[in-house]
Amino acid sequence: MKKDFGKQTYMFPMPVLIIATYDENGVADAMNAAWGGIHDTNQIGICLSPEHKTVKNILAKKAFTVSMADVKNVVPCDYVGIVSGNSVSNKIETAGWTVTKSSHVDAPVINELPMCLECTLVSYDEKSGYMVADIVNVSAEECVLTDGKIDASKVEPITYDPVSHAYLRLGQSVGTAFKDGLALKK
Repeated sequence: MKKDFGKQTYMFPMPVLIIATYDENGVADAMNAAWGGIHDTNQIGICLSPEHKTVKNILAKKAFTVSMADVKNVVPCDYVGIVSGNSVSNKIETAGWTVTKSSHVDAPVINELPMCLECTLVSYDEKSGYMVADIVNVSAEECVLTDGKIDASKVEPITYDPVSHAYLRLGQSVGTAFKDGLALKK
């Protein structure tokens, strides 16, 4: 029998997204966001409160990057979610990260995180905090590719467990999408 938990924001897995932007002076900033995912074909949707420096930067520049937080960077990824860019201007440096300017959008790419979505703003609803962006490019380090494709087992993305407030390593493959279910098709 299932137990009721009421109205909760429990969903598994919740990707841990590191949103990076430039401010009006060209200073890179990053934050951790767990409420996001694919919105539509070639679009991402993220819930971000308007008081974040990152949101102010996105609204000014109309661009940002989204990197997948990974096992190797749990501590710095958590750090950029704990400390506000409104009060700490060198979050990326303190996290031990370096950045390279994206060649596709006016935003920084965090060099130490192996996979990145480069995005342009489509819309932002300040009341709900919901943002939609077009994915202009996806880039990944060669070391996380297998046969020329991004390999999630090599990216080692982490997910957020909203029940226990833990970061979890993405698990192993248990099947093949759009194939395994064919066994039941008659």
